[in-house]
Amino acid sequence: MTRLPAREVNVKPTEQCWQRLQNSPFRARFRLNTHDAAYLYAKGVPQVLAHARDFVARRLAAACPPDDGKQTPMRGHPVFVAQHGTATCCRGCLEKWHGIPRGVPLSPTQQAYVVAMIELWLQRRAPPAPAAPAGPQQLDLLLPSEPGR
Repeated sequence: MTRLPAREVNVKPTEQCWQRLQNSPFRARFRLNTHDAAYLYAKGVPQVLAHARDFVARRLAAACPPDDGKQTPMRGHPVFVAQHGTATCCRGCLEKWHGIPRGVPLSPTQQAYVVAMIELWLQRRAPPAPAAPAGPQQLDLLLPSEPGR
């Protein structure tokens, strides 16, 4: 794999970068388990992306994050899985896959780029949201019935 030159990245992930990640057997194998998918849909994508912004700021944005290379668990939150699937899990992967150098704090633009990559992964790789149940809801049963119903 060729290393990208260090640069200030655009906030919007590129399709070329996405395809490179999908061509990696290691990166392409990441999937949300049932628990993580349920969490994603219970909390909602906007709330999970708020968690992503917080995780990136606290665990990844420093020039030399503590335990770099080990700071992102492999499971336990949809953001963690997406970070491994997008190579935004540690500063080494950010440098290798995205051309964002180690040893320099992430700029706000770079942090936004990381979150945008996570969002793209969630949009494309998360399982579909469960369908709403058919038929009357529990609260509907408490309402007086209408004629013809």
